[in-house]
Amino acid sequence: MSQITQLTRVLKQCLREHNLTYKQVAEQLSISEASVKRSFAQQRFSLERLEAICQLLAMTLSDLFATVEKQRQRLSQLTVEQENTLLDDPRLLLAAVCVRDGWSFKDIIGYYAISETEAIQLLARLDRLKLIELLPDNRYRLLIAQDFRWIPGGPLERFMEQEVMVKFMAPKKNEPWTFRFYLRGRYSPTSIDIIQRRLDQITHEAAQLNEEDRSLPVTERKHMGLLMAMRPWEPSLFENMRRPPPAPE
Repeated sequence: MSQITQLTRVLKQCLREHNLTYKQVAEQLSISEASVKRSFAQQRFSLERLEAICQLLAMTLSDLFATVEKQRQRLSQLTVEQENTLLDDPRLLLAAVCVRDGWSFKDIIGYYAISETEAIQLLARLDRLKLIELLPDNRYRLLIAQDFRWIPGGPLERFMEQEVMVKFMAPKKNEPWTFRFYLRGRYSPTSIDIIQRRLDQITHEAAQLNEEDRSLPVTERKHMGLLMAMRPWEPSLFENMRRPPPAPE
């Protein structure tokens, strides 16, 4: 990801944390809302405009660049202790998922049966776990990367395999598949590497889109599950038809 792209995303995040819309920024800077939207869409800012936006956020350009650098150092993987702590409390796990998806404090207590006091306690625990940095007025800064991975074979991966993936592959009644595709084949090591790189690319792009959509109201976003997997595998139906290996002479 380019530094300009990262800077633009950090600016969007800061505006969201301060509950500032593009319209409000435009009014404060005495320019049109379309001009503000264009700057963010094209990721093009003059130093003067960048400094003016920073002033609205009560920060300096140095603060902004420091935040960008800090974002680049987000956690890409949790520890075993962090994963176990999340799994020990389903509500804490829910809170972690919500903050990862950019839900505001108001969204969390409005959508789920969680009291204001309990939500504050959950955010405080996520802060102690170093998953977020808790800010005034129940705001927070996310400290985990959008494309973070579970520990291979770790607590969260085992939980996903046992509790989530099985149910994911068996939709509830009248719950449609948005997209479903299965493909198998016999591939060379080179082709397998190419497929793996493409899957990794899609994973990163999906994570980036989730990051960009964090600025939208929860009511304009839909819960979606995306499962991608690849491993050496042959259906047992075919495996049972294999010719036995020749007997040793």
